[in-house]
Amino acid sequence: MTVRTRFAPSPTGYLHIGGARTALFSWAYARSHGGSFILRVEDTDIARSTPEAVQAIIDGMQWLELGHDEGPFYQMQRMYRYKEVIQQMLDSGSAYHCYMAAEALDQIREEQRARGEKPRYDGRWRPEPGKALPTPPSGVQPVVRFRNPVDGVVAWDDLVKGRIEFANDELDDFIIARADGTPTYNFCVVVDDWDMAITHVIRGDDHVNNTPRQINVLRALGAAVPEYAHVSMILGDDGQKLSKRHGAVSVMQFDADGYLPEAVINYLARLGWSHGDEEVFSREQFVQWFDLAHITPSAAQFNTEKLNWLNAHYIKAADDARLAGEIGRRLAGQGVAVGAHPDPAQVAALYKERVATLNELADAAHPFYAATHPSEELRAQHFTDAALAALRDLHGRLTDLPWERPALSQALKATLTATGLKMPQVAIPLRVALLGQPQSPAIDAVLEVLGREIVLKRLAAVL
Repeated sequence: MTVRTRFAPSPTGYLHIGGARTALFSWAYARSHGGSFILRVEDTDIARSTPEAVQAIIDGMQWLELGHDEGPFYQMQRMYRYKEVIQQMLDSGSAYHCYMAAEALDQIREEQRARGEKPRYDGRWRPEPGKALPTPPSGVQPVVRFRNPVDGVVAWDDLVKGRIEFANDELDDFIIARADGTPTYNFCVVVDDWDMAITHVIRGDDHVNNTPRQINVLRALGAAVPEYAHVSMILGDDGQKLSKRHGAVSVMQFDADGYLPEAVINYLARLGWSHGDEEVFSREQFVQWFDLAHITPSAAQFNTEKLNWLNAHYIKAADDARLAGEIGRRLAGQGVAVGAHPDPAQVAALYKERVATLNELADAAHPFYAATHPSEELRAQHFTDAALAALRDLHGRLTDLPWERPALSQALKATLTATGLKMPQVAIPLRVALLGQPQSPAIDAVLEVLGREIVLKRLAAVL
């Protein structure tokens, strides 16, 4: 059997973290078995689906580098197929027309609740041997209902949760086509999985109650039933359920917040799945190790602190040229142009081991490319007469010497000897003059990266 998985988001919002993890697990399972990963967009909710949301989903998948082998397929482009199958089911008797008005159904359900019964459709338009159906009312467009089995159970061995069973008499005849002819979610999913020969459905456990209905329709069609793996929800840092439309957990928000995609992938992989005690691993290792048996059936909890730790690890390991591009992109968004001087790759190398996010890296790089204006408080604290005298001495020494770190370090030491000051008494005022802040990496390294022209100009501005 060739493994075929799918990710089937609804474009009613952004690609959120829960959906991204489902996509990752589905992608990884297909990759680990040499199978195919299909992207399907379930856009039948016309009122809420938008082209912008579709693009946001595709952008998120691309950012995470979860490439699909087939698709994207759009359900709205497959309406002809759904209607074709619905007609086949009507012809075979596995589906039927129902003329009950929505108001009448609501009334029945209220009466059932009042009697302590589970609210459900009462089957009055369901064809049965020897049963006389009501006369269809004129001018009423019927819905189409699936003729669900009334006896026995529908069961499956869930690859995450184990054996799950539903009694068929608990499942009513659900609607598969609305009065206007548009098919419903549970029906479209079945036809898509059937047509696309999906072998494994990996999805959130909020779909568990949909699964018995979908299995029954598949069996009515004589279609193969895929294996199901229902992954538990993700809780937030506070232990509450993450909202699908929560902006802070949309995938592209992680890009905006300064996370590398490989860090997010690594973190998502560990949200509910494990390989021993391994915490840091490459995408390739994940694909090699991934299986469904080690997905925990309990809810996973999002931990921002751990994500930041992972992101810091990946930033440290990242190529300086790549980080330079991230610095340029993020500072451009603030209206700051990053040119070739100072070299942004060298700036990245200075700070990459000191930050947890790319935004922190860009913030650290900001004073290398924008004029600094130390606050009055910093000036009063650090620009003492002795400090300014030392900076004048250093300015003179920096004018002609070779602009290399060893020579810059020697110039600093010469200034210390000449003024009798200690390194912090010179280095901190120098940082404030050059970067507008009292902390930075080694000051001789900062001097080297900034370059002679900028250093001399900024020193002259405070002297």
